[in-house]
Amino acid sequence: MPGNPSCGAAIAGLLEAYGVDTVFGIPGVHTLELYKGLAGSSMRHVLVRHEQGAGFMADGYARASGLPGVCIVITGPGVTNIATAIGQAMSDSVPMLVISSVNARADLGKGRGRLHEISDQRAVTAPITADSRVAMGPADVVEFIQSAFSSFASARPRPMHLSVPLDVLAGPAEGVWRAGAMAPRPTPDDSAVGAARDLLARAHRPAVLLGGGAVDVPQARIVRLAEDIGAAVVTTTAGKGVFPESHRLSLGATLSRPPTQAFLADADLVLVVGSELSETDSWADNPLQLGGTVIRVDIAEAQLALNAEPALGIRSDAAAFVEALGEVGSGQPADRQNQRVAAVRQEVSAGWGTLARKHIRVLEAIRAALPADGFVATDMTQIAYTGNAAFPVDRPRCWFHPLGFGTLGYALPAAIGAKLADPRRPGVALAGDYGFQFTLPELGTAAELGLALPVIVWNNEGLGQIRDGMVAADIAEIGVKARNPDFQVLAEAYGCHAVRLQTLDALGQHLRDALAAGGPTLIEIREDLPDLA
Repeated sequence: MPGNPSCGAAIAGLLEAYGVDTVFGIPGVHTLELYKGLAGSSMRHVLVRHEQGAGFMADGYARASGLPGVCIVITGPGVTNIATAIGQAMSDSVPMLVISSVNARADLGKGRGRLHEISDQRAVTAPITADSRVAMGPADVVEFIQSAFSSFASARPRPMHLSVPLDVLAGPAEGVWRAGAMAPRPTPDDSAVGAARDLLARAHRPAVLLGGGAVDVPQARIVRLAEDIGAAVVTTTAGKGVFPESHRLSLGATLSRPPTQAFLADADLVLVVGSELSETDSWADNPLQLGGTVIRVDIAEAQLALNAEPALGIRSDAAAFVEALGEVGSGQPADRQNQRVAAVRQEVSAGWGTLARKHIRVLEAIRAALPADGFVATDMTQIAYTGNAAFPVDRPRCWFHPLGFGTLGYALPAAIGAKLADPRRPGVALAGDYGFQFTLPELGTAAELGLALPVIVWNNEGLGQIRDGMVAADIAEIGVKARNPDFQVLAEAYGCHAVRLQTLDALGQHLRDALAAGGPTLIEIREDLPDLA
């Protein structure tokens, strides 16, 4: 690079070469060289209130755009603060690049009491990343960043962490720094595609189960496949919207509901595309039972037999597989399958309890106020658990939920990141009162950015899910009731609009006003709202 800049400054140019336009973080004394490069770049830097917020924003940015979210943090507390968000991205297969400083090479592992020192920083993030390395020289920096972006493009998307020692950051950038070639995405073997086509054509009660790995399959291709073979389609929460939930063959993201699980157990063939079939996909007491012949397609070889052994496993990019499959002649009448799907949908709807029905009324108002491409970033909260199955979505990348790792505090910063990925796209943050407080200060970030973002806080005065679990298990309610702040006053102190809902009928107008506002709006909804009873 001309002028032989420092390694830290050159990193910004390399990120730009990969098309990075936004970086989340908090500058610190150990990242000044990195910020020197940012100052001279075209990239937008988003100042967050906490590194966990930076990680969740990068996560939301990635889920909304399909591009990796990028964070810069300091060694030590910056890394430990962002670790929860990294773990969430790892669990939910979200592409994220975290670049941090680390103590100088001569100090690594010495325990000299240096500022922000961790004896082995790589060990902190290695279990929650696809790759975590310490760059012992400029060439290591280039090689890792090239490897990260190639992996994001061609493999199961997961977070990566690069630690760069202080003396490497300050030293000269040696050699040529440019974007490298991307590895190709895996395509299916022709014979395997033929075998899958034959099995699908012979099935009488087929079902398709789509996970987050199918999120970029052209929707028209999935619809054509389902209609060709008369297959019912179920998605995981991560795959929500990959198949339009309004379609007559859709069972939506109801994998956690017993009627849908029974339907899959009765199928004579289940095609699973891009899902690890994890505990948090189905919440079944026992491993999910898939009936008849199982075909699994996944970009990661290790996923093909995980949690359910297939009769046919195919390593492939999901879109490449569906494209290669082409038309599948079936000859099976669709009417009976349509009737089965309609019956299961009705059974799922009838099975909601009193609290869930409250949630659904609120979710219906949110759905009515959001356009079809509007997104909802949710937290680990009861109303979102209901929404995972009950909130109707017809497009992918519209419902973001921190399911696998299951962390609190995700909704607000993830919504900020998603909004920054496409400012024209409307969206909503949906959090519970307790989880919201994990990252509440990011209201300041949203206000600084002037984001037209409704932030809905479902207030049940504590940890409702855990409270209900204690009651069901005949345990005294311990540590599940909290004294909440005045959310209206707090929001206004950050420069946000704020409203406490008085009637459910008013929610739609409040949301429309918030989506058109010049900054964020906090909308508080109490679980004991009279007209929700």
